[in-house]
Amino acid sequence: MFKRCLVAENRKLHASPIWIVFFVLPVISAIYGTYNYLQNLGILTGQWYSLWTQHTLFYALFFFPVLVGVYAAYLWRLEHMGHNWNLIMAAPVRPLCLFLAKYVIVLKLVLLTQMLVFALYFFCGKAFAHLPGLPPLETFLYLLRGLAGGQCVIALQLILSMLIRSFAVPVFIGLAGGVVGMLTASKGIGLAFPYALMQVGMNSNKSEDILAGSYGGFILASLVWLLLFVGLAQLLLTRRDVRS
Repeated sequence: MFKRCLVAENRKLHASPIWIVFFVLPVISAIYGTYNYLQNLGILTGQWYSLWTQHTLFYALFFFPVLVGVYAAYLWRLEHMGHNWNLIMAAPVRPLCLFLAKYVIVLKLVLLTQMLVFALYFFCGKAFAHLPGLPPLETFLYLLRGLAGGQCVIALQLILSMLIRSFAVPVFIGLAGGVVGMLTASKGIGLAFPYALMQVGMNSNKSEDILAGSYGGFILASLVWLLLFVGLAQLLLTRRDVRS
């Protein structure tokens, strides 16, 4: 059942307009980050590290939650049309399988997005900042940590898009969550808020590793939030019909 759901969800990506958003938002983020870096060379003296802080400043705080919001809302769009929810509830497929299939597809999109973000970071560092050598290995670790923390945002945005028929509202909630996540992370309590976990994992706008010596708490927080949201999705899908 899960495999069938996965194949069906994956087909939605073929010739999908979300690929435009997939490319455009990371490019805009890279342009802003590179411009900020070049305008502050007197302050930002860490070369590749400094460029990373500027690229992730916009991406992790604002663009990533919006991207995930768009991905999630698009995958639930068909279910919200007409009486499709009635068909889903009557189909011989566990509703949670549908949710988990969408989760895997969005996770794949986020992984591809992370790869694009790094490619843009490397390209801008060479083409515009003229930085020597290669990016530090830590940036690969930051990307993986961002992916780990971002799983919570994926699950939460899928729940919001499942419950809210509007395409735009969950996306705006994601944007607001990114702003609140920035505030909580700045106060040192980022692990207590799901939207902040991706920012913390990416080491957004920080020259020193803010997770140094505290990986256990980060992994535990990411896992707890993820399991909480998956459990909530299971409860919503099995105990009540999601109205469309």
